Amino acid sequence: MNPERNLEHLQRLRLVRPQEEVAELLGVDVRTVRRWERGETPPRNIPGERILELLNHIPANGAFTFADLFAGIGGTRIGFENARGRCVFTSEWDRFARMTYDANFSHSADHEFAEDITTVDAADVPDHDVLLAGFPCQPYSLAGVSKKKSLGRPHGFHDATQGTLFFDIARIIEAKRPTAFLLENVRNLVSHDRGRTFETIKKTLDDELDYEIDWDIVSARHWVPQKRERVLIVGFDRRRTGAIRPFDLKKDVVRPEATYRLGEILHPEDGTQEPEELYTVGTRAEVNSKYGLSEGLWRYLKGYAKKHELAGNGFGFGLVGPEDVARTLSARYYKDGSEILVDRGPDCTPRRLTPRECARLMGFPDNFVIPPGEADEDGRISGRVSDTQAYKQFGNSIVVPMVDAVAKAMSPLILKYRTPTTGRTRRRIRRVDPQVHKAA
Repeated sequence: MNPERNLEHLQRLRLVRPQEEVAELLGVDVRTVRRWERGETPPRNIPGERILELLNHIPANGAFTFADLFAGIGGTRIGFENARGRCVFTSEWDRFARMTYDANFSHSADHEFAEDITTVDAADVPDHDVLLAGFPCQPYSLAGVSKKKSLGRPHGFHDATQGTLFFDIARIIEAKRPTAFLLENVRNLVSHDRGRTFETIKKTLDDELDYEIDWDIVSARHWVPQKRERVLIVGFDRRRTGAIRPFDLKKDVVRPEATYRLGEILHPEDGTQEPEELYTVGTRAEVNSKYGLSEGLWRYLKGYAKKHELAGNGFGFGLVGPEDVARTLSARYYKDGSEILVDRGPDCTPRRLTPRECARLMGFPDNFVIPPGEADEDGRISGRVSDTQAYKQFGNSIVVPMVDAVAKAMSPLILKYRTPTTGRTRRRIRRVDPQVHKAA
C-alpha cells in the first residue's frame, strides 16, 4: 500500500467513526490518532492496511447495504455509513461532483460507479437493503390511468413517470425490492403542478410498488444554523413488514429546533484554527480577501433590494452575523452569494461564505476533502473543484446530520426486515439505450 494513502484512509474512517472509537479499534490511544491527523506522524507509520480493513468490513451482527443514486458528493452516504451501512452501488452524472466524491470515498473501488443511471439496466444493480436517492424534480406525465386501460395502453408508473428521473428510481425498486428506501427533494415537490406530481410519486411507491411510506417536510434547523426545508420520503417493503406502519418521521427523527448559530461554522479568524490555503491566510487564518464583495456588486444588491422593498416584494440579500441563522444555501450561491452574506462591519463590504464554511453549514466534517487539484510540470492545475463548483455541490447536497438521524432511526428496522443475502452480488454494469426511458 502507498504510505501516502494511509492518511487519506484515516480521514475517511474519521468521517464515519469518532476519534475515541478509531483509537479503540486500532489499539492505540486518542492522542496517537490526533497526532496522525495533524500530520505530526509520517504517513508510513499510520496502520493503513488495518484502517482499510475497517473501512471495508461489515460486522456480521450489524450489516446492511445500500445503493447511492444521484449521489452528489456523498452526504447521504456518510449518514448511512455512520449507521453501519456499506455502499454497494453509486451513480452520479456530474463530473465535478464525482471528483469530490472520489476524493472522499476512494475505498469504494469495490463496486462500480455508474455515471448516468438512465443507461443502467436495473437487473445489473447489485442487491441492496436500502435505496437512497436525492433525485431532481422534473415534470411528470399524469394522463388518466382509466383512459389508458380502456385503450389498452400501458399504465401505472411505467407510463405515468416515464421520461423522468423518478422513473429510474421506481424501476430499480421494482427490480431489486430493497427492504427500505429514503428519497429526498426540495419542499416545492409537494406543491408542484398543484400537487399532482407528488400524488403520482406517492401512488407509484404505495399502490404500484407496495411500500408503506411516510413523508414529511423536515427543517435542517434541527441540526445546523440554516433555514433549509426538504421533503423526505421513507418507505418499507410491505411484503416484508405486513400491514404495520414501521416508521414515523415526526416521531422517530424530528426533534425540537436547536439553538445553533452561524458563529459555529464561520472561520474564527483569530488563530485558533490552522489556515486552509485556498480559503484562509496568515497566522490568524483570516478569510481570503477574494470572498469580499466588490463595492459595485454591494451597491447593486442594495439597490436591487430597495427596489423590491418599494414594490412590496421580499426579494433582497441576507446579511448575517455570528448570532444569526442563515437562509437556505442554494446551488446558485456562486453567482453573488446574496442569500447569505457575512457582515464585516460598516467599514467593509460583506463577504460570501467560503466553500469550507458552506461545507460546515451543510454538516460536513472539516476533514471532508474539497479537491484542491495538482499542478503539472507547466503549472496547470488539474483535478481541482473550483469555488463555483464547490458552491453548487454543497448547495445541492443534503444536510449530513439530518440524514444521519434518519439513517440511525431506520437501521434497526432495516436489520429486522432485511433479507440476509442482499448486497453480495457484484455484476458488471451493462448499459441500456436511454431512449427507452423517454416519454412517447
